[in-house]
Amino acid sequence: MDLFTSQYPLEFICFGSGSSGNCYILRRDKECVLIDLGIGIRQFKRYLYQYGLKPSHFVAAFVTHDHTDHVKAIGKFAAETGIPVYTTALVHEGMMHNRFMAKKVPEKQVRILKTGETTSVAGMEFTAFPVPHDSKDCVGYLVRTEHICLCLATDVGSPTEDVCQAVRQADYVVLEANYDLPMLATGRYPQYLKDRIRGGHGHLSNDETAETLARCLRSDVKHIWLCHLSEENNTPALALSTVCSQLEKAGRKPSEEFVIEALPRTRATEFYTLN
Repeated sequence: MDLFTSQYPLEFICFGSGSSGNCYILRRDKECVLIDLGIGIRQFKRYLYQYGLKPSHFVAAFVTHDHTDHVKAIGKFAAETGIPVYTTALVHEGMMHNRFMAKKVPEKQVRILKTGETTSVAGMEFTAFPVPHDSKDCVGYLVRTEHICLCLATDVGSPTEDVCQAVRQADYVVLEANYDLPMLATGRYPQYLKDRIRGGHGHLSNDETAETLARCLRSDVKHIWLCHLSEENNTPALALSTVCSQLEKAGRKPSEEFVIEALPRTRATEFYTLN
């Protein structure tokens, strides 16, 4: 890692987290790396302008899985900027067959990665780990710099040991808390969709997320973001209350030991500095 890059902290921002579209950005100095681009390209560019970012600042993109709310505009942005797009072979195959992607990633920009392998980009090391979900394939990412480790896992069907091991390594965690089980059970979703969501390859409930964090968090974790909250079957207040309650029962003190927040579904956050 060059000395120039190592002078700068890692910054994290979310442009959307939920079924309406997911988009996360990591920045060191002026170099940005994209994780998923499931919001519309026009909205994405409006956010870039608002936050003083330019398409030319992006040097790479990583994709978690091939569902439209994660890849809707990734092909168009990649074609416009020429950046490499890293993903597993199966995710790439799923993207190629996704009819809701307006444009596919140009073949010359596709970079195939394997779970467990590490790729270095812009002073960051990205390692994909397997995540159960009903897409063609799905991964989360561990992102490391010299000083910190970030775990990002959205659309997690169940808290597998791979997911727990990733959480254990991170001092910053982005983890799905998709639904409240009573809200889902009594809500208006058809039964097949309810079964899909809670079937082990769908999404994590608030209780599952809480149990995973209580069991797997590092003692010196600094910040937790709950992501991919359902609009129909969850609320930020309920997700935070459920998770914090179980963490407190496990002997952790969220308000004193670390920060915990729920990421907004359809708006951008502030830039968070991770150090």
